[in-house]
Amino acid sequence: MSKKRKHDTVAPGKGLRKSRDSGTPLRRAVKIPVWGDLGLRMALAIFLVFAVIMIHWWDRDGLVDHYDGHVSFLDVVYFTMISVTTTGFGDIAPISDRSRLIEALIVTPVRVAVIFIFVGAAYSFVIKRSWENWRMSRIQDQLSDHIVVLGYGISGSEAVAELIDRGTDPHCIVVIDPSEDRLSVAEALGCNVMVGDATRDETLKAVRIDKAQNVLISAGRDDSTILITLTARALAPGVPISVVVRANDNESLALQAGATNVINPVRFTGLLLAGSAKGEHIADYLADLASVSGRVQLVEREITAEEDGIALADLKTGGRGLRVYRNGEALGFWEDACQTLRQGDVLVEIVPTPNGTTLGDGRPQPGD
Repeated sequence: MSKKRKHDTVAPGKGLRKSRDSGTPLRRAVKIPVWGDLGLRMALAIFLVFAVIMIHWWDRDGLVDHYDGHVSFLDVVYFTMISVTTTGFGDIAPISDRSRLIEALIVTPVRVAVIFIFVGAAYSFVIKRSWENWRMSRIQDQLSDHIVVLGYGISGSEAVAELIDRGTDPHCIVVIDPSEDRLSVAEALGCNVMVGDATRDETLKAVRIDKAQNVLISAGRDDSTILITLTARALAPGVPISVVVRANDNESLALQAGATNVINPVRFTGLLLAGSAKGEHIADYLADLASVSGRVQLVEREITAEEDGIALADLKTGGRGLRVYRNGEALGFWEDACQTLRQGDVLVEIVPTPNGTTLGDGRPQPGD
């Protein structure tokens, strides 16, 4: 299912940047699209103007038309428009105390509101859009310690969903895919997205792949995945890269291309099927281990200072230690070397998620 090899570790940086080479900017979903915001503002302005027209028509006896002496409905519409948008021309004017009170207490506040609505619309349509583009450019310029997902098909989308369930901020995830339809789904989750070809150096440089925390590659085709892995490894020598391949023969090629972890979903499915043949609960438990939302989960972490010198069976978290990685060597829980943990050891353990309310690392479940 997974193969590992030693790699140099580069301390993650911090930060995201507008693609100056690829020409495709990074983007992120906004709560209300610009056109939707503009439509809401226009609808509100029209409603306010219509309400003033109805008030003026109801109080038309308090108005005087200096042109023909008769106030028609068209005159009311005209008077409303110039009253709301200007200070008026004086050809139609309020003459009764009630009409003047209406102009002072109702029409004047509506006039101010309409002005603010149109100023706000201009802000949203021009200034805010320019500001959002500039902001995303600045984010992209400072991007680091992020997770880059190359390919948003079935595997990529499931990986992103699981990362978010595990507590990863969607704003720290960058998804690159050539399909706008797929990216729209990732964008709706709050991820940063970019339309692009992940085999191109300029695309990966635009998202500062060398500053990434992890790179996940699932291109849908093994040949594309391996080519993307070669490109990513050349640009980010020290960043962990996990890839998905479907043919057994391509696993070694992916490792040679620079992958840190190679995952074969076909083989993993075979393991689940074989396990289910030996017992009806094995497949269910393996799926439980793989997901953060189950009763138990696998956690990889470094041992704490308090755990230095203790046995693998005496972990402070109460979890079950399964394997220790020490100086690049994998040690099983049954081996004598695991009876004394050392600073720098990396531990893989099974941790309970009691009642489904707490994640394996002690954090509350999302939404709790």
